[in-house]
Amino acid sequence: MFGIGTSELLVILVVALLVMGPKRLPELARSLGRSLAEFRKATSNFTEELDNARIMVEEEARGATRKASADQQAGKASKGADEDEDSDDEDDDGAAAATQPRRSGPDDRNRG
Repeated sequence: MFGIGTSELLVILVVALLVMGPKRLPELARSLGRSLAEFRKATSNFTEELDNARIMVEEEARGATRKASADQQAGKASKGADEDEDSDDEDDDGAAAATQPRRSGPDDRNRG
């Protein structure tokens, strides 16, 4: 338990019996047992609270990681879509300019 062997435990019990007397020793043992039970219960509750807090923090971290990953993927997707739209616009403008006849205006006559 605490690194106490059988012989050490017997010595402690004999000393307690001599100091406390046979009438008070059972009462002392009972109160010691109750105190240990309360201590175990308190440490159990504390451990449970720590586990719950750890689980909540892990869930928040997972959620933040998922959100960041989703935002990053959405950013890549929208960036790729923007580039595709830009290239489509350039293609459309070039095709439209090639099919329309060039109009001459007053500025074109003065360049000559």
